[in-house]
Amino acid sequence: MKKVNTLLVLGVIIISLITAYLLFHQVLGNPSNFTGGDPANEPLSGNYLGVIYKGGPVVIVLIAYMIILVTFVIERLIQVFRAQGKGNPISFIQQAKKWFAESKWKEIKEACDKNQGSVAHVVHNGISTLELLETDESLTHEQKVTTLQKDLEEATQLEIPQLNRNMVIISTLASIATLTGLFGTVTGMIKAFSSLARVGAPDAIGLANGISQALVTTALGIATAAVAIVFYNLLSTRIGRIVQNIDESNYSLVHSYKTRAGLVAERPVESQIA
Repeated sequence: MKKVNTLLVLGVIIISLITAYLLFHQVLGNPSNFTGGDPANEPLSGNYLGVIYKGGPVVIVLIAYMIILVTFVIERLIQVFRAQGKGNPISFIQQAKKWFAESKWKEIKEACDKNQGSVAHVVHNGISTLELLETDESLTHEQKVTTLQKDLEEATQLEIPQLNRNMVIISTLASIATLTGLFGTVTGMIKAFSSLARVGAPDAIGLANGISQALVTTALGIATAAVAIVFYNLLSTRIGRIVQNIDESNYSLVHSYKTRAGLVAERPVESQIA
């Protein structure tokens, strides 16, 4: 699975770079965006496509960043919404807790099959384990609790990597997009001042144009980083809630078995999930 995901990531990066290169030259660098129909000239007044083109080759990288970001944000949103399952996750857990206490394993399994979320996958695995343990007379109740907890932990650890997959790409883009934009600005300003030095005579208008074009990459970098940060925080919050729901259901299932086995007397704490 890791190899497949790595290949998909590399494929997205390569396709994004190619797409960004074509957009840079075919759309931003279209002759109609510049005076005299020549990309070497200044952009037409009010033509922002031409202005972005003048940001230089770093713009290609920043466009690729944005394409990669949009691709993986959409992929993560789809995965997270699937992980939440069908219907209201809070209602599912509350109903599951009620069935735990009543030992309605069949009903819980049917609900898990309909829900198809991460919580449902872990609960289904726990119920299957619990059904096997109840017919095993060779283990004490304490040993059965330990086995159940271990299986639930293993099922949880299988779900969490699926939730967090490719999140590092979004967080990395949030970090490097601004730096890449600043790099483009610095190189653009070096180029602008070098041109001014070669001319010898002060040219305030030319220098201002050069600096404004150099700042384009910073603007693109900040925009990309801002989008990445917003969606990273949004996805992280949703993933955190799913993990919290899994922990809640695990606790309820284990506590339910302990209560039925006479190992504890008190009822489980009410869910605090939001």
